[in-house]
Formats: sequence, structure tokens, C-alpha cells
Amino acid sequence: MIDYTEHPSPMGTLLLAATADGLCGLYFEEHKYFNGPQGWRRDASNPHLREAIRQLDEYFEGKRTVFDVALDMRGTPFQHAVWDALQALPYGETTTYMSIAQRVANPKAVRAAGTAIGRNPVSIIVPCHRVLGISGALSGYAGGLDRKRFLLAHEGH
Repeated sequence: MIDYTEHPSPMGTLLLAATADGLCGLYFEEHKYFNGPQGWRRDASNPHLREAIRQLDEYFEGKRTVFDVALDMRGTPFQHAVWDALQALPYGETTTYMSIAQRVANPKAVRAAGTAIGRNPVSIIVPCHRVLGISGALSGYAGGLDRKRFLLAHEGH
């Protein structure tokens, strides 16, 4: 069973989803790859949802730079390798799609790494917003480039 709740943020309403094992989704309004909470149960009492909200509030207040909420993300082994590489990116730093590809496979896997980054189901907490194009340009963010800009500025960029 997936529980979900909505929570206000400086970037609009966030929809958070969790199983009994951990947070499995964090989506923005108008999120590119999210079709809504179909078959999910609205229940803000899930402890993983409460913890994620607490940590997100601290992040937006400038009091948290690392998230440690339990995650229950569904994906392929390659996607998990990419998402693990994203979680290793320090607060306030950025990297490129090519660098992520090199960390998890090889430089020729840039497109596959980009796809895995784009399919990250737990935005912000798994910081895909810290990944830039090879030239340093903003590109691709399922929550929209304005939100990516906001998050990078919030982290000092």
C-alpha cells in the first residue's frame, strides 16, 4: 500500500508518497512523469511521510543539507546506481550528466544516465537538480527548470 499526502513548499505543493518501508515518491505540481496518486491512500500518518516533511521543512529553512529519510524507490539496478550517485553529491555542488555516467558505467552511457536521472521518483531528497549539461547549462528537470533554478539558488548557486 502506498500512502500519500500533500505539503506546501516555497515551490508550490509537493506530493509525497511512502510505503511501510520508506519514501517512494516526491512530486511537484505539473511533474513531467507523474500521473497522480492512482490507487494510493491519502494518509499523512505514515511515519516516513512525517519524517520527510520534517526534513524538507528544515531544508527549505536552511537548517538541513543532508537527507536521511528511509527510501523505498523502485527501479532497475542501473537506475539505483545512478540514484545512489546523485545522493553522494554534496549540498551546494553540481555535476554533469557525463560525470554521473562515468561514476556508474562509462562515458558512453550518458543518455542512459540522463534517463535514469529524469526518472528519479524522489525529487529534492535524491538531488537530481544538481546535475547540469556538459557546458554547465540547466537542462532537463521533471519539475520544470524554474524549480531547478530555485533549488540551485537555495543551495548557493
